[in-house]
Amino acid sequence: MTQLTLILLSVLAVSLISLVGVFTLLVKERFMERVLFILIAGATGTLLGAAFLDLIPEAMNESGSNAMTHVLFGLLSFFILERFIFWRHCHEEKCEIHAFTYLNLIGDAIHNFLDGMVIAAAYLSSGSDISLGLITTIAIISHEIPQEIGDFGILVYGGLSKYRALLFNFLSALTSFIGAILFYFFSPLFEGSTSLLLGFAAGGFIYIAAVDLLPELNKELEIRRSAIQLAFLTAGIFAIWFTIRIFE
Repeated sequence: MTQLTLILLSVLAVSLISLVGVFTLLVKERFMERVLFILIAGATGTLLGAAFLDLIPEAMNESGSNAMTHVLFGLLSFFILERFIFWRHCHEEKCEIHAFTYLNLIGDAIHNFLDGMVIAAAYLSSGSDISLGLITTIAIISHEIPQEIGDFGILVYGGLSKYRALLFNFLSALTSFIGAILFYFFSPLFEGSTSLLLGFAAGGFIYIAAVDLLPELNKELEIRRSAIQLAFLTAGIFAIWFTIRIFE
C-alpha cells in the first residue's frame, strides 16, 4: 500500500468523525431542544481548549511570539467577516441562520485543512515506518470527537436543521483531503505558513467562543442550569486537554 493511499485512508477516517451528530437523528426534537444548551456549553469549552491548549502552543513552536500576531489577525478577520459580510447579508435578507454558524464552518475548515497536512507530514517523515502516521491519525481522531460534537451543536443552534448541519460539517471536514494532498505533492510551499494557519484558526475559535457563544450562555439565569453549563464547558476544555496529554 502506497504512502498516498495510507494518507488518504487516514484522512477519510478523521473526516467521518464529523458525522458524529448522526446519533442526534435518533432522538426526538423536543429532547434535542432541551439538551442543546448543554451542547453549546461543551462546544464553547472545546473551542477555547483547542485554541489555547493545542493551536496556539503549536503555532508558537513554529514561530515563537510571532504566533500571537497571527492569532490577533485571525480574531480581527472573523470580526470583519461577521460585522461587515455575514451580518449585513442576514440583516438585509432577514435570514434565520446566525453569522457565527458560517464563521464556525470557516474556522473548522481551516482546522481540518491543517489536520490533513499534519497526517501527510507524519507519514512522509517516517518513511516506510507507518507507526507515526497511525499514531498521529489516532490522536487527531480522539481530539476531533469532542470538537465535532460541539461543532454540530453550534450549527444546529445557529439555525441549521440537523440534516444540513451534518452535511455542512462533513463538507467542512473534507478540506483535510485538500491539506493532505497539497502537502504530499508540494510540501516545500508550506514552509513558514503553518504558524499563520494555526494562529488564524485559533483566533477564529476564540472569537466565536468569546463573542457569540459565551454571551448566549450568560443569558441563562437559573442557577441549576448555569451550573450544568459550567460543568459541560469545563468538560469540553478537559476533553481537549486530556486527548492532547495522551498523545504527547
